[in-house]
Amino acid sequence: MPSPFAEVLSSLRGTFEPLELNWYVFGAQAALVHGAVRMTADVDVTVFPGDLTMEALVEALEANGFDLRGVETDFVRETRVLPLVHLETGINADVVIGGPGIEESFRSRAELADLGGTIVPVAAAEDVVAMKILGGRSKDREDVVAIIAAQGPSLNYSRIRSTLELLEKALDRSDLVVELERARAEATR
Repeated sequence: MPSPFAEVLSSLRGTFEPLELNWYVFGAQAALVHGAVRMTADVDVTVFPGDLTMEALVEALEANGFDLRGVETDFVRETRVLPLVHLETGINADVVIGGPGIEESFRSRAELADLGGTIVPVAAAEDVVAMKILGGRSKDREDVVAIIAAQGPSLNYSRIRSTLELLEKALDRSDLVVELERARAEATR
């Protein structure tokens, strides 16, 4: 019997693939693929709807067992996030509407992975590290250290650094690359 998370991912795949939409898993599920070990209560994905309207996307998701979690269309348009619940499992799924730029770069580097018997595109380890550093929560930092420790020298640190430098410039920050180096030092202790 597949895990409830695999059921959610299978339903997402069943929504996106027939519509030929590009998408990828990020967040805790992706961190687990790349070496983090922790519990999670939801699924996070980014989808690129192309010419599909938001209404048509929501309709397709509802046809595959999802329901919007009590939000208005304005919230979705402002945040570019569809907060959903998978009705069969009760698991929340946040579907981020991807756009040009960094999210497209993440999509282009996504790798197929088996998550509980469901094959899905998952953000590359380097991109998960960058996203988690940007997230900045303590559990994100723990995930970064765990991924660095698990992946070791196979991680492309120059790609992570380059992504973080772009984010620093775009967000007028100067702490992201420093945080990568701190996590890297902690992971090698």
